[in-house]
Amino acid sequence: MSGSSSVAAMKKVVQQLRLEAGLNRVKVSQAAADLKQFCLQNVQHDPLLTGVSSSTNPFRPQKVCSFL
Repeated sequence: MSGSSSVAAMKKVVQQLRLEAGLNRVKVSQAAADLKQFCLQNVQHDPLLTGVSSSTNPFRPQKVCSFL
């Protein structure tokens, strides 16, 4: 049984390698340029750069409630 299971495993590996070989590749320089352009286009929506208003911040400290 180990022989048939190793053949099945190797077939699966070959299938995965064929799938990966068929993918279109993008140069790193082009991917970096695209990422930079995306970041610059969406800078106004980035809370790390623009900050979060206290009214929409889900992590703001909760108000203290005291009972008399």
